[in-house]
Amino acid sequence: MTGTPDAIDPDATIELLQQLVRIESPYFEEDEIVAFVYDWLAEAGLEPEYHPVSEPELTGYEGNNVLARLEGSDPDAPTLLLNAHVDTVEIVDGWDEDPLSGRLEDGRCYGQGACDMKGGLAAAMVAVRALADADLRGDVLFTAVVDEEGPYGLGANQLLRDGVVDDCDAAIVTEPGPVLAQSDLENPALLLGARGRFLYDIAVRGRAAHGSKPHEGTNAVVDAGRLAAALAEMDVGTHPKLGAGSVCPLSIEGGGETLSVPDACRLLVDRHVVPGEGPDDVLEDAERVADGLELDSEVEIGFREAPASDVYYGPYTTDEDHPLVRSLEAGAESVTGTSPAIGYFSSVGDFNYFGHRAGLPTVILGPDGENVHGAGEFVYADEVVDVARILVTAASDYLG
Repeated sequence: MTGTPDAIDPDATIELLQQLVRIESPYFEEDEIVAFVYDWLAEAGLEPEYHPVSEPELTGYEGNNVLARLEGSDPDAPTLLLNAHVDTVEIVDGWDEDPLSGRLEDGRCYGQGACDMKGGLAAAMVAVRALADADLRGDVLFTAVVDEEGPYGLGANQLLRDGVVDDCDAAIVTEPGPVLAQSDLENPALLLGARGRFLYDIAVRGRAAHGSKPHEGTNAVVDAGRLAAALAEMDVGTHPKLGAGSVCPLSIEGGGETLSVPDACRLLVDRHVVPGEGPDDVLEDAERVADGLELDSEVEIGFREAPASDVYYGPYTTDEDHPLVRSLEAGAESVTGTSPAIGYFSSVGDFNYFGHRAGLPTVILGPDGENVHGAGEFVYADEVVDVARILVTAASDYLG
């Protein structure tokens, strides 16, 4: 049958998962897996296209997303974005086996990026192939994007920059859900939002002096440390769904000269935010904390340099009563026999760009696993199949 969960072949899905895991694809080095995804979609008759991604100023990055569109029969019906990223983090130390083995054992598929997110990528790919044979009123736009794990999410950013998702009405991102949720969840689970994130880049400027007479100078490292401690304790916003924001100092860099009071220091601080906290608010909060310390050093607070002023991860939530959510709930119960849990993501990703910047109702639905970004990473293979089946069932319902 087509357009139903039965259209998903479990063995073929898991074989695809293993093939994807065996391709090394850290961010900024995705050419091989991008070509694989393109060729796989082409062999399935889905007429994919490359979508160029370019960021020449900060990273010098040049790459390609892969797009495929299924056209429905009714131009007035909704268009569904189905998104996954192809890249992983760099292979980490500590593996006691080939980190790209794709080994199957006890229902687990092992490899760097198996859970984040080759499993979700495989599920989305087989789902869009199955949906190509369904009688849909609305369109499906499948996007396999680069650089989600990198500093700026350049693949998703390029989709927005080029208006690729302008006609979309809602989005599903197949990131691993439960393992990265704010609360303990088990699949099936739908994650309906995420906090946002800013990265403070703070310059602290003191006054140099001989290290034997520190009282004659102003120690920028000491003042940066005081500021870091104060920022870590500052009041942050809360949200009934997303919980509280957070502040985490990441690094202090400065000094190092022999017998010299450090006259300059750089402080990087992570700030996770909830709805209602925008760039201006976040800057004002940090400036207020710095002013309250009355430091002898000069302090200049800004954000990490980005390709454009709107390239940041804003917070968002999706209404539990949205038709896509209802379709996914029904699909999850049909496939697994269990009503899905509702939760929210603990970190940030491409879904923030879709949910916040593009304003799309965005749901995260993906297979679970463990050791994300670490040695021994794995994804539950049967959940990859379940996610694919839920996607087909829900999209068929949502798109008519």
